[in-house]
Amino acid sequence: MVLYTTPYSSASLHFLDGLSWSLVFPCYWLLDRLLASCVATSLEKHQRSQDPCSFLTLCVLISAPVYLFLLLASLPFALLGFIIWAPLQALRQPYLYTHCRPDKYQAEEAQSALAGIGVGEWRPQGRSFCFCSANVCLLPDSLARFNNLSDTHRRAREVGKRIRNGASRPQIKIYIDSPTNTSISAASFSSLATGFRRTSSVDHRPDQTHTINGLTDTEPEPLTECPIHSSGATNCPLHTVVGDQGSSGCPLHQDETDTTTDCQLHPTGANNNSDCPVHSSGENISDHPVASTCPLHTSGVQISISAPEPDAQEEEAETGNQAGDTGSVTASRESLARYHGGESGVGISSNNILSHVPRTSIFKRPGRKRRQGDETFDHEISAFFPANLDFLALQEVFDHGSITRLRRQLHHYFPYVLSDVGQYGWKGCCSKFKFLNSGLMLASRYPILDARYECYPNGRGEDSLAAKGALFAKVHVGTSHQEQRIVGYLTCTHLHAIEADASVRCEQLDLLLQWGTEFRHSSSQPPEGEKVLEDLVAFDVILGDLNFDNCSSEDKLEQQHALFTHYKDPCRLGPGEDKPWALGTLLDPSGLYDDEVCTPESLQKVMENEEGRKEYLVFPPSKSQCPASNQKGRKIPLKGNGRRIDYILYSDEGLHQDWKLEIEEFSFITQLAGLTDHLSVAMRLAVSTGEEEP
Repeated sequence: MVLYTTPYSSASLHFLDGLSWSLVFPCYWLLDRLLASCVATSLEKHQRSQDPCSFLTLCVLISAPVYLFLLLASLPFALLGFIIWAPLQALRQPYLYTHCRPDKYQAEEAQSALAGIGVGEWRPQGRSFCFCSANVCLLPDSLARFNNLSDTHRRAREVGKRIRNGASRPQIKIYIDSPTNTSISAASFSSLATGFRRTSSVDHRPDQTHTINGLTDTEPEPLTECPIHSSGATNCPLHTVVGDQGSSGCPLHQDETDTTTDCQLHPTGANNNSDCPVHSSGENISDHPVASTCPLHTSGVQISISAPEPDAQEEEAETGNQAGDTGSVTASRESLARYHGGESGVGISSNNILSHVPRTSIFKRPGRKRRQGDETFDHEISAFFPANLDFLALQEVFDHGSITRLRRQLHHYFPYVLSDVGQYGWKGCCSKFKFLNSGLMLASRYPILDARYECYPNGRGEDSLAAKGALFAKVHVGTSHQEQRIVGYLTCTHLHAIEADASVRCEQLDLLLQWGTEFRHSSSQPPEGEKVLEDLVAFDVILGDLNFDNCSSEDKLEQQHALFTHYKDPCRLGPGEDKPWALGTLLDPSGLYDDEVCTPESLQKVMENEEGRKEYLVFPPSKSQCPASNQKGRKIPLKGNGRRIDYILYSDEGLHQDWKLEIEEFSFITQLAGLTDHLSVAMRLAVSTGEEEP
């Protein structure tokens, strides 16, 4: 198992590739700018309409002839470079593997070594892993404009920033075990004080010992400030003897007859049970109702918080967060978790990092949809990527410059990245010349052991110009007590896009299953002559843009494919029927810059409203509507929640017989509002071994 860390096997080939590209690039860039000047986005059209002197239009009219003249002058050099570049692509590696561990990971490993704790040690009861898939539409600028998107390089940087900001934000979860009450009022948390414990996404039982990025945290965080009394106050009833949190009564009311009127927690005449603004009767905030007690009451309140340590490099101000990068400041703020501190004045820094949130702050996630009916997991529309994201699969990262910019941003959070996946020119079974690679990228917080890329050989039309295919990866997620390696399998793919070619997609799904089986078999074979224990498989997940909708009548062939007998879709009830909460992931490009959806928070609110979804999501075409027509302002009746073409599928085949997979939550994410025409999807999957914690 060899991972390719350079595009070519020798330095001379790498030099020739750089030389050829330096000759081709001026022509490529000028052609891209010339075409881009002819295709304007709706935002640019609006800006030009607001310009009384038509200055922007004048710039386009002047620059276009200049681009054309320079393009013709650069053609001879481009032809020479192309003659050198094209044959080299047959020798190019199918992907680039980069490993860049941030300083905070190195510090954590050192502390874990001192404590005798293995970062990859498998917890006996299992772990949970978070997966995310996103189509980011990072095409060359001239092609991206046909999707009403522009400035690809800026968008690449901003996409990377938003993903790592969302994934590294403090994870704050409030669990309520109540069949009737699933919300907590703002007043309930305006003065709540408790010593919070931190937990990592790998722990799906908050009552056990918690970790942050592999570090064990066996003691609760110290209470640094009393929310009832200002700093320096003495004789605080919340801060009595250390460890005295088991009092059966209210710490502010020492006896049942206390009728103090100055209590900030209990109004006049309120008792300790039914009228408490912090804990209403019978509320239990916990993932498992166990022995974790509230310092105010013994009613079983538990709030789990995870806040990854800040990256020192994030302290530097970045120019991309200024006015040129629309939405970056908004996206970096923790609006997902609303602070209910009243007049305390505690806020969140606006410098694109979330490391300064006070530990005693209480947040509530809006739009939270708890389990309904027979549903076994939580689902939501979130303005942020999940905290402690483990695996990220991206599609349509085609532009070469965008690959570098996006990878640099992701490496602040993900140590392991597979990028520049695919091939150019002619190679193997793909007979047509490939001008673009596969557009796939895979980022992981766990070491990648093996990887393989396969190109779909049956692309048609404009899709055949890109090396669309499937990227398979094997990751090391832990080691059992019997010294067996525990691994997971990931597949990132992007299927044929032309809607009428259902047979092409079905053939690609057949190949996807075949290649996946071959990869798992080949990667599980031990080196010749060595005897090692067989790997234990924790999960097998497929992520990507499959370009068909489970509810569209035009996609019946794909809906009934054998893929769904081997893999499970959390959003699917059956062929042609999704669960009521499932949401379309393809946005109407014409409305990307509307004020109603231009920020993650505003897009989240629109997606939570049925009429908003009808206005800004793409729906399956009907007989009374041309598929290419604009959806905004239409009057035809629409059914469902839009075209859902981005998927996360999982399989429990090949797992240990006693192991079980359980979905903890599924999210539709709006954090990339204004940067792409897709919603991202995320899933947190718990792997349970059936063992008890020792």
